[in-house]
Amino acid sequence: MQVTGLSHVEVLFLCLLAAVSALAALAKRIAVPYPIILVIGGLFLSLIPDAPRVALDPDVVFLVFLPPLLFSAAFQISWREFRHNFSRIFMLAFGLVGFTIFGVALFTRWLFPGFDWKLGLVLGSVVATTDPISATATARRLGIPRKITDLIEAESLVNDGSGLVALKFTAALVVIGVTPSFFEGVGELAYLIAAGVVIGMAVALVVYQIQARISESPIEITISIVTPYIAYLAAEAAHCSGVMATLACGIYLGRRSSGYYSLHARIEASAVWQTLDFILNGIVFLVLGLQLPTILSEIRGMPTSVLIFDAIAFVLLVIALRLVWVYPSAWFTARLRRFFHIRNPNTFTWREIFIVGWAGMRGVLALAAAMSLPERLNNGQPFPHRNLIIFLTFCVIFATLVLQGLSLPALIRHLGLAGAQSSEEEEELARREMISAAIAKLDQLREESGSKENETLDQLELIYRRRMALLDNREPTHGHVSHSDLVSYELLAKQLRAVEREVALRLRDENKIHDEVLRTVERELDLLDARFAPASR
Repeated sequence: MQVTGLSHVEVLFLCLLAAVSALAALAKRIAVPYPIILVIGGLFLSLIPDAPRVALDPDVVFLVFLPPLLFSAAFQISWREFRHNFSRIFMLAFGLVGFTIFGVALFTRWLFPGFDWKLGLVLGSVVATTDPISATATARRLGIPRKITDLIEAESLVNDGSGLVALKFTAALVVIGVTPSFFEGVGELAYLIAAGVVIGMAVALVVYQIQARISESPIEITISIVTPYIAYLAAEAAHCSGVMATLACGIYLGRRSSGYYSLHARIEASAVWQTLDFILNGIVFLVLGLQLPTILSEIRGMPTSVLIFDAIAFVLLVIALRLVWVYPSAWFTARLRRFFHIRNPNTFTWREIFIVGWAGMRGVLALAAAMSLPERLNNGQPFPHRNLIIFLTFCVIFATLVLQGLSLPALIRHLGLAGAQSSEEEEELARREMISAAIAKLDQLREESGSKENETLDQLELIYRRRMALLDNREPTHGHVSHSDLVSYELLAKQLRAVEREVALRLRDENKIHDEVLRTVERELDLLDARFAPASR
């Protein structure tokens, strides 16, 4: 067996993970969304003399990082809110993407010498996709209405697909040099999207049938990790949108997860995917900040003052296009819903619409898209202004992610949207209905047994009525136990669980029980503590 030392790539990867953990801890301490701190930290690290250059490989982003991140976000999305906001999502993820692409194409011909209509379309497609992570992290920390974060997340997921489909189409215009007819273009776009969705649903149905027949949580979680890669690669092999396939697969399986995941898989998969999301997101945002020296080294022959002016003008253009679109889009959507008599449970005020417009932050996907542009055309000539497109994309990412991201907390507070309730009422409703159903079932079992006195049923009913009393913040009608007694009961139970934990640790330390036994009983205690702990905010 041959033993080799660590290569510089492996050491660099470990250093990146360490930097991600340290910067994320700093972000938590200063209450700033971690993507912003990671990008800034990456910029500072890139300025260290003789620091190793970390190049962003678009193939690694699209084939390694993108599928699980998209799948995880789609898996957790609320299908109810997605349906309620479908018209808004469509107007943002398709209407705004198209408006951004054509708006950028129109103005860049005036802003940048040498840019024609086709190059403007390519640049617009690159910067049209938004990133939800920083905006939603800020929104959740400040407690703004959940409907805003739901809309931002859903929009960013769908426009990841629509933007990349548009980029594939517009880049072909430049590389091949042939402009298709309107119907040819519409047909190609329809195939890319529709075929991707069909393949994603097909993969989801197969995975659902397989998962439903397995009850071993490690196998179930492994399949869930492999699934997004299967959906993405299958769609790419069919020359359609891998992003749309991954999104369709994730949304379907997320909606159905309660029907095929086993108990332990549901508990353990959450922790696995949270860790995987954090690692992948952390690395891509840190590497994003490390790209500045590499990008600047490719820009030659342009004065610094011209680059700065071009970057500022382009950033303002991208931000303005989104703000210009969101208000008429919201008005049109509201009129459309009224025309078709569609119930509108979530109305948006002008303040909330502004936050939606201001939260259009770009991320690593846009930079990877820019870097994925081919270096040469089919005729052998260099891709025109490729390095400038990458530089402008990086500037848009930095301005929208860092500057707009840091300004979001102040804006949210200034507009009076901070501290809004999230889903507390719905959670209380769910708990109340669940407890009422359980009590009704106990009454049914008592009637079926034909005995009014049943100690087991009485004890269970007392427990459920205590839980209902805690929800009502009142004294229970049964059991003659006051609310203060119920609170004391929970505190005492927590102390008793702490005693149990100490005993289990002592037995393990005395080598009387195996470590696996300790983990088993400790997990049971952890689940009970989590069940009765106050919700984190």
